[in-house]
Amino acid sequence: MGKLSTHVLDTMHGKPGKGMRLQLFRLEEQGRQPLVDTVTNSDGRCDQPLLQDEQMKPGVYELQFDAGDYFSAQGVDLPQPRFLDVIVVRFGIADPQQNYHVPLVVTPWTYSTYRGS
Repeated sequence: MGKLSTHVLDTMHGKPGKGMRLQLFRLEEQGRQPLVDTVTNSDGRCDQPLLQDEQMKPGVYELQFDAGDYFSAQGVDLPQPRFLDVIVVRFGIADPQQNYHVPLVVTPWTYSTYRGS
């Protein structure tokens, strides 16, 4: 079976995004179902896969990153309201046998993501 992982890279400071809160949701007919609520470790990663083995199911998911709170905690003087605050990445898992890696490369003013493995 596959797994789902993420990684936060703080390109403003050139380091891993240590201490960023993130949440994982599965989108279902009744709305967003919370699955994981965690904080990144010193390498900007989660200590365990967000999903793995039988937890991996085809469907649509959202990763919610609390980037504004993270940069504020880093001492960055942010405008109010913050340009980027909560970043939501919606993605699909088509084949639960594969590995899905959804990293976030972020500054207070821009972000990008891609599908890794």
